[in-house]
Amino acid sequence: MQLVVARIGRAHGIKGEVTVEVRTDEPELRLAPGAVLATDPAATGPLTIETGRVHSGRLLLRFAGVTDRTGAEALRNTLLIADVDPEEMPEGEDEYYDHQLMDLDVVTEDGAEVGRITEISHLPSQDLFIVERPDGTEVMIPFVEEIVAEIDLEEQRAVITPPPGLIDDRAEIASSREAGEAEPEEDKAGEDA
Repeated sequence: MQLVVARIGRAHGIKGEVTVEVRTDEPELRLAPGAVLATDPAATGPLTIETGRVHSGRLLLRFAGVTDRTGAEALRNTLLIADVDPEEMPEGEDEYYDHQLMDLDVVTEDGAEVGRITEISHLPSQDLFIVERPDGTEVMIPFVEEIVAEIDLEEQRAVITPPPGLIDDRAEIASSREAGEAEPEEDKAGEDA
């Protein structure tokens, strides 16, 4: 099975390094020196990682045969793809590969059907499940333990405990005023009686 593990960004410096947008939780495994990665578009690869380092919080890679800025710029926006055994599991206990989560049925704890996971969006702050509902609409569900209570790969389902308003329009509206409390009266001081 092939998984996208990174996207090549802009060139860095003049010696062929590129910035990389990491799309894997295991960059030390997937993007290590010596790794050979397929590419999309296929014509730019395969690419062999020669060196890797972190600079100012960004991963920089240099590929075999790419020795200057021009060669590095030609790789911009190329997707890096790793071959992964479909039976392989991530190292962490509550971690999953995207392909394991795709097409899972999403249900609430009481068994109500929400929909099916059609996409996983990786944002800087958290991951989101994009769930297609039975009526064709989509809902985004944050992949956080407060909301996603269980992932059951054998049953092919994700059990969620959504807060009010996440998957329906019954949001609770908090008010600073108590129900039935009267509006404060205007100050009448200084008026003639």
